[in-house]
Amino acid sequence: MSDMRRFAPRVQASWRRSEGYGVSPERIEPAFTGSVDTGSLFYECGLEVLTGLQATLANEPLSLMITDPDGLVLSRLCEDGSIVRSLDRVHLAPGFSYGERTAGTNGLGLALADRTATLVQGHDHFCTALYGYTCAAVPVLDPISGDLAGSVNLTTWSDRSSGLLLALAQAAAANTSALMMLRAGGHRPQPAGRGEVFRVQPGSADPCVSGVWQAALQEARTALQAGRVVAVVGESGVGKRTLATQARQETVRRERILAARPPSPDDTEAWLALWTPELNAADTCVIVSDVEALATWTAEELAVCLNRALRPDQRPQAFMLTATDYATIPEALAVLVDTVVEVPPLRSRADDVLPVAQHVARAERHRDVGFTSAAARALTGYHWPGNTRELVKVVREAAARADLIDVRHLPPELFASSSGRKLSRLETLERDEIIRCLAEPGMTLVRAAAQLGMGRATLYRKIAQYGIRSPRAERAK
Repeated sequence: MSDMRRFAPRVQASWRRSEGYGVSPERIEPAFTGSVDTGSLFYECGLEVLTGLQATLANEPLSLMITDPDGLVLSRLCEDGSIVRSLDRVHLAPGFSYGERTAGTNGLGLALADRTATLVQGHDHFCTALYGYTCAAVPVLDPISGDLAGSVNLTTWSDRSSGLLLALAQAAAANTSALMMLRAGGHRPQPAGRGEVFRVQPGSADPCVSGVWQAALQEARTALQAGRVVAVVGESGVGKRTLATQARQETVRRERILAARPPSPDDTEAWLALWTPELNAADTCVIVSDVEALATWTAEELAVCLNRALRPDQRPQAFMLTATDYATIPEALAVLVDTVVEVPPLRSRADDVLPVAQHVARAERHRDVGFTSAAARALTGYHWPGNTRELVKVVREAAARADLIDVRHLPPELFASSSGRKLSRLETLERDEIIRCLAEPGMTLVRAAAQLGMGRATLYRKIAQYGIRSPRAERAK
């Protein structure tokens, strides 16, 4: 076994995990599934990008692969017979999983574990059977949800120059993500600040009134009062940090609350040094958000710090965690959690929509802002796939334009059905124009058809085709 001290910290951490998983250092024994999922948007776009890249790299001993989030190889493109036969011998082929748990330290496994571009060369590999290869891998995130979609992996011989290999992999991953975004309608989520640590300002009275929200809040308060480590889980944008903050403030009055967002893996040491000393302060709590996005080695280093801060008495612990689901919490942190509190999605909390909307509008304009009954019905009738975060964005934009919010101030998406096939960009433009026209004051279907330049029958058909809940119909209710 090589001396690990010569490796970079991330590689050292990966070797330790590989040993802990019981991976053989001499032979590769990856799991075989026998089938792969080729129906995802990521697979479609990744394969198209890699096929184009391969055409520019003719006669190069290079294998181009895409994997799922767990390291399962979905596709392998290679025209060099010698490297194909060699990769077959170590089972780096479609249907085999090359995650750290089964193959030890390797390029794609480490890139997925730490969610960052990774180059693993020769003797950096945990298993001696992989010493002959250099692997460059880059994770690809879904441009809409932000979830890990998989990775792009380029593999060549270890004695080949690796200077451009990682750059090629990064370009392929970026092109895959861009193509996914284009085919998903061009929408891009608002990126959260990586590694951001900030103080959470005490808020006004909680606007949420639904029974399920209040039940989750009470569950968190009870656990905190008992001195338990609490993880608040739920869909993206549902208000996990908001609930954690409120539960904490109601349990420990006048406490200072900091929020810490996941950093880039390369910034782990600086990130931890910035805020973990606060865990020793008696009047401070740190909410570590979205821990599922932490690099594996970052989560392990964080767990060491949190373990030191655990309190043996009945006082509330100095930290809380948030994640999309308990199963997504890194193993090193999951073992610290005593209580899991789930925040229901906004579509299950219709009673919260208007109170939150009124609260947001008041904060935006610094005075009360009204909602017409049609606008209120549109807000409460929408399914809110982006949860509270989406509602806040919609209301802020509407409140910036009017003192009385009507349907014409709301985005077209609120009046379209959530079911059905994905629309093309031209279809989306047509749907939105129909909705905007119908939202004009005093508009009738007859006038709308004339203004849109189509017959009434065509308009009726388009309304049914796009699943439009007519703003005109909302006013008539």
